[in-house]
Amino acid sequence: MLSLLRPLLAAGLHLLLLPPGGLCSFLRYNNGFHYQDINNGNGNGEIYFNGVRLHVESPEPSVSATRGSSVTLPCHFHYEPELTSPRRTRVKWSWLPATAAAATAPAPAPVPHQRFARETEVMVAMGNRHRSYGNFRGRVRLRRSAPGDMSLVINELQLNDTGRYRCEVIDGLEDESVTVELELRGVVFPYFSKEGRYRFNFFGAQEACQDQDATLATFEQLFTAWEEGLDWCNAGWLADGTVQYPITVPRDGCGGEDLAPGLRSYGPRHRHHHHYDAFCFSASIKGSVYFLKHPTKLNFTEALRACESDGSQIAKVGQMHAAWRLMGLDRCDAGWLADGSVRYPITKARANCGPPEPGVRNFGFPPLHLKFGVYCYR
Repeated sequence: MLSLLRPLLAAGLHLLLLPPGGLCSFLRYNNGFHYQDINNGNGNGEIYFNGVRLHVESPEPSVSATRGSSVTLPCHFHYEPELTSPRRTRVKWSWLPATAAAATAPAPAPVPHQRFARETEVMVAMGNRHRSYGNFRGRVRLRRSAPGDMSLVINELQLNDTGRYRCEVIDGLEDESVTVELELRGVVFPYFSKEGRYRFNFFGAQEACQDQDATLATFEQLFTAWEEGLDWCNAGWLADGTVQYPITVPRDGCGGEDLAPGLRSYGPRHRHHHHYDAFCFSASIKGSVYFLKHPTKLNFTEALRACESDGSQIAKVGQMHAAWRLMGLDRCDAGWLADGSVRYPITKARANCGPPEPGVRNFGFPPLHLKFGVYCYR
């Protein structure tokens, strides 16, 4: 619910769109199952079956983890009153990706209707039999640490695993479920093309983030970054097809001085025809980013070869941001990155290292023959 209310809390939002039918329609959730209660409910959503009520609960409505780690999404069920003998139940875990809206068809301008993606099956289990699906195959299992424990364990978390997971327990005609949000700890950074500002359509923005070991940020991720101080006066695509930008210090040219801090929103834009920058999200990395010690400065081609000679590869922008934010990378030396930009990371601001705030300093895209250091990834 918090994730749905957060747009209302962003005081600087220009636009809040709800689908036809209002908030109730916005909250609708379709997982392919339908239960029709006939004379055995109390009108409050409490379903009874032969005098026994099935409860499905999660002690944690949201869970955060790091990329590449394992995470457990808690889900437990029990009966009220307790049963004297076990019953044959079936559990289904399904998933609505955080970027689900980005997979729908391009939205017509100027104000399209929001479309809702269906959930994707993750795992189905009955007794000792189970089956996992798609990209989750071989990476998921049920914890089963106690009777009624249907918690989902996901191994080797990936960038695209974020979203809303539904644990659904089915006993005959009875069908109860609970949802758990999965978030990855990471960092949001603005990204623009070497050709200049506002050059990406939606799909180009997706590709640009992926090329830098990142994904398009979700609204929730950008909102969190804004809460943590991100201030950027250039509009960029988000994973849901909207275009927004975060402002912590109101000023002219960024919505005006009189508009409160918040996320400025252009709303959904045409995914093919409109062009903006991108807001990318990068999570922790398995390897390390480091500044290569080299006796001389290097042009871009020499920088590529130097990293290869050191048994590494030239670092990507998303990898540098993750190393800066999550691993404390701090180096006051400008160096080439894989996209042809020159940057350096500062966690402890100091004289002669740029602005007084921590951050990844960006020199843009200088001519490739100029000489700098290089950041490698191993």
